[in-house]
Amino acid sequence: MPVRISKRTSIVVVVIAVLAAGAFAWRSYVNRNADEGLVKGNGRIEATEIDIATKLAGRVQDVLVKDGDFVDAGQTLAHMQVQTLDAQRAEAAAQHQQAVNSAASTQAQAAARESDQHAFEATVAQRQSELDAARKRLARSEQLSKSGASSMQELDDDRARVTNAQAALRAAQAQVTAAQAAVIAAQAQVTGAQSAIQAAQASIDRIDADIADSDLKAPRAGRVQYRIAQPGEVLGAGGKVLNMIDLADVYMTFFLPEQAAGRVALGQDVRIVLDAAPEYVIPAKVTFVASSAQFTPKTVETESERQKLMFRVKAQIDPALMREHLARVKTGLPGVAWIKLDSQAEWPSRLEVKVP
Repeated sequence: MPVRISKRTSIVVVVIAVLAAGAFAWRSYVNRNADEGLVKGNGRIEATEIDIATKLAGRVQDVLVKDGDFVDAGQTLAHMQVQTLDAQRAEAAAQHQQAVNSAASTQAQAAARESDQHAFEATVAQRQSELDAARKRLARSEQLSKSGASSMQELDDDRARVTNAQAALRAAQAQVTAAQAAVIAAQAQVTGAQSAIQAAQASIDRIDADIADSDLKAPRAGRVQYRIAQPGEVLGAGGKVLNMIDLADVYMTFFLPEQAAGRVALGQDVRIVLDAAPEYVIPAKVTFVASSAQFTPKTVETESERQKLMFRVKAQIDPALMREHLARVKTGLPGVAWIKLDSQAEWPSRLEVKVP
């Protein structure tokens, strides 16, 4: 049996349809006006990733954190075994002590050589005095011999004494020269011994640094994402043990068309709305705009093709805000980033900052 619709019912339906269409049109008009001067791009929340790796090859002794743990800058996250390094340090310490003892011995030898030099210099002074006396005696003998008061034998003896004194002086001077050379050689040995001490100490310092680096520490505050190695595993130099993210460097990467990207400046305000929390509006600032386009053909021939140019933009969230909400930060969350193309325009009320 066919259903009859009264004229009044038809009028009501038409009125309702007109009102619904008007409401939809009005909402579209309001949203269009509200979005004028704004541009948006889809993206995901990202953060700087840090690999915690061992400097030297070795075996993992223990890992002190688990996936998802928050860590502070400087916190020890894992240890590498250091028995080999401890043995190397003991060897270097013994070599250092040996070098110290050798330096003490060479310093004593240098002091003895300097003492010999002083003794020989005193001998030179003595031989010089004897030579002077012999010359004076010879001069008197020559005067007496001329007057006949002295025999030729005495004159010859005095001349021999002068010759002997000259020879003794030259011998003493040669001993001083040899002593000076010995002092220089001893001083060189002292310098070498001191260098050996410094080299041994440098070896100790290097091994101490390697032992310290065997305690794997967090370079900055963040959150552990996952373990890569387990206790007992042997890793090569640079082997990764953990992966963590720096929660103070959280950002969203999104893409804008060419016309919009060309009007975006570094430091410009951004509003981020995440799909998982649409009730919040997170403030950020542009920190990077790509200099070349992506997702575009290699050659652009027409204006329509140029419209496909997309530029990567990076907006960083305020680190202070991140520190206040570390437990809420999750990377990989999708969302929308909004940017004002007109810096003088006001943000619409729905994009006013609202954080937990």
